[in-house]
Amino acid sequence: METLDQTDLQILRTLQSNARLTTKELAAQVHLSSTPVFERLKRLEAKGYIKKYIAVLDAEKLNQGFVVFCRVKLRRMNKEIAQAFTRVIQDIPEVTECYNISGSHDYLLKIHAPNMKYYQEFTLNVLGTIDSLGSIESTFVMDEVKHEYGVHV
Repeated sequence: METLDQTDLQILRTLQSNARLTTKELAAQVHLSSTPVFERLKRLEAKGYIKKYIAVLDAEKLNQGFVVFCRVKLRRMNKEIAQAFTRVIQDIPEVTECYNISGSHDYLLKIHAPNMKYYQEFTLNVLGTIDSLGSIESTFVMDEVKHEYGVHV
């Protein structure tokens, strides 16, 4: 694994807080000229340290503020079943995050919905149609205490 120097790390930290900075603005914040910062950015992107640039939206204002963590247990687990499940999950827009987990469940899904009724219909008409699904257990978010969008670098 390539070692990043302090300037690379500062670029990553700065971009995590504001990805809309121009190269010139970013260069000023990390105390370099634009050309080396541009080259470092391209290298960090090419090496996969920067996956993409996004806008963080307000789910509540978009009527998607009902958040559910749903633990999924499959009926059976093998490579083909796991791959088929993850392919299906990739195409469900309400599922914003999906993790293969250890313990008594196989997957943890983060789901955004407008309300409880919508989620009920979603579990019956979307999740409930997945052949390999054994059981689900839902936890409803009452309040978001902390949500960091970046990685500690």
